[in-house]
Formats: sequence, C-alpha cells, structure tokens
Amino acid sequence: AIARSVDEMAVVYAADAVHEFPFTRPGLPSRLEGREEILRFTTAVWETNAFSYNRYRTLAIHDTGDPNTIVVEQDALGTSAATGDFALPNIVVLTARDGQVAHLRDYVNILAADAVMGG
Repeated sequence: AIARSVDEMAVVYAADAVHEFPFTRPGLPSRLEGREEILRFTTAVWETNAFSYNRYRTLAIHDTGDPNTIVVEQDALGTSAATGDFALPNIVVLTARDGQVAHLRDYVNILAADAVMGG
C-alpha cells in the first residue's frame, strides 16, 4: 500500500481472499471477494491520488488464540491532498493461510477517513 505496488499486493493476498470494511459509507463496498477484486478496488483508490500512505504505526497486536489470526491496532500515516499530514486510526483482524492474507476485516475510522478525503 505504501509503494502502491499491485504486484506486491498480489503476492500478499490469497487468490480467494476476502477483504471486508465493516464500517463504510454509502457508495463504497463493505466486502471484496477474491484477489482480483481486491486489487481492482485498491488500484482505483490509488488512482484518485487523493491521499498516500507513508507508513503504519503499530499500537498493539493482540493474540486471538487462533495461530492464523491476529488483531492489530494501528495508525496509517500519510499525506492527503485535502488536509495534509494525517494519522488514520484503524483495527485490522487478519487471518493468514499459507503465508498469505486469507481474510482481512479492516475497521477503519470512517469519520477520520472522510476527513482525510476532505469531507
């Protein structure tokens, strides 16, 4: 995501991966199914050039008892054309399979994300 590399993203996600956004706004998907759909959506967002990520700041990592699933509290740090520098808080529930993301639930703070986009 930082490098905006489709090739690197393709390696990260399993072919049948699911990426969910439990908190979203009208007009945006709440669920993306399959690597190709995830890459299409991600690429379309990158092409808006409305913002870019510079790095992620991990606040906490929580064990779930499932060796394939973790919960990560983090801030996505970046720059927005509308607002300048930002820290976008989110929580990610990530399940891996064979070294790739199989299921990711991305609990982004929708109000903060809207502000980053200039809304």
